[in-house]
Amino acid sequence: MMSLVIWHNPRCSKSRQTLAILEEKGLSPEVRLYLEDAPSVDEIKTALTQLGKAPREIMRTGEADYKEQGLKDVEDDTALVEAMHNTPKLIERPIVFKDDQARVGRPPESVLEIL
Repeated sequence: MMSLVIWHNPRCSKSRQTLAILEEKGLSPEVRLYLEDAPSVDEIKTALTQLGKAPREIMRTGEADYKEQGLKDVEDDTALVEAMHNTPKLIERPIVFKDDQARVGRPPESVLEIL
C-alpha cells in the first residue's frame, strides 16, 4: 500500500494548490499540519535524504525568524536542521512524501514526478 503524506500549511496558496492536485488525482494524502506538529530532527533529515537536498535548500530564507536567528551565517547542517525543528515555519512548503521519495511543491506540479 502506498504511503502519501503532505507537510501542509493551509494558509499557503502553493500548499493548497498542491493538495488540490493530489485530490484531483483521486488521492487522499495524510495531511500533516507541520506548523502545529513539528517534524522531528530525524524526520527532517529523512526528508532531506528523500529530496536529495541540503538543509538550506528547503529553508524559507526570507522569513524574519531566519534573519533573527542569524542562520545566514550558520554552516553546520545539524544546527540548520535543529532550527527547522524548533521553528517549523522555516521549512519550505509544501513537501509531499510518497513511499521513499519526496518533492517540494514549488511549483505545485512538481509533486507529480513521484506519483
